[in-house]
Amino acid sequence: MQGVKNIIFDLGGVLFNIDFKKTEAAFVALGVENFSEMFTQHHSNDLFIQLETGAISPNEFYDAFRNATQIALTNNQIKTAWNALLIDFRLPSLEWLDSIKNKYRIFLFSNTNQIHYESFLETYFNQTGKTNFNDFFEKAYYSQEMGLRKPSLEPFIQILENHGLVAAETVFIDDTLKNIEAANQVGLQTIHLQWPQTLPELDL
Repeated sequence: MQGVKNIIFDLGGVLFNIDFKKTEAAFVALGVENFSEMFTQHHSNDLFIQLETGAISPNEFYDAFRNATQIALTNNQIKTAWNALLIDFRLPSLEWLDSIKNKYRIFLFSNTNQIHYESFLETYFNQTGKTNFNDFFEKAYYSQEMGLRKPSLEPFIQILENHGLVAAETVFIDDTLKNIEAANQVGLQTIHLQWPQTLPELDL
């Protein structure tokens, strides 16, 4: 790749191992048999979009989820099942981040939500004993804080403008094709990272 000065990383499936099937199975076990119609890697219904853009709080989400499913689940049952997809950080990839931070300006842009955010920071602490995950990046952007999520073009444009980044000099790395396609539309170079490929294997 030519003329790369900046890299924007996705989180899940890039720096963090996730398994959407675990959350689906957890909800099915609780009686939510149609969970895959509500949320998958490639689709989110309005309730989950509201959660991922910070339009509703975790407690409002739990109430709305109970209302939508008509199942009397506790907040903790919903939280535990929702967090089941979060596995662990790819520690070699985090080490690789450290090795390139003096070569590139690096950023994070993740579609996530406050429930998952608190969970993966706890996982980071459990794996490393540290609390400074966001310090890997010049700036970490999370959808629930931005009020915007991929694959909308607006958040990509906002990140570029906020930091004076030239799109053609910036690579976006994500594991979801529709997000890659959105980044291409705003002129970013892109890498569609698919397991078992990991970041340290990239030629950057």
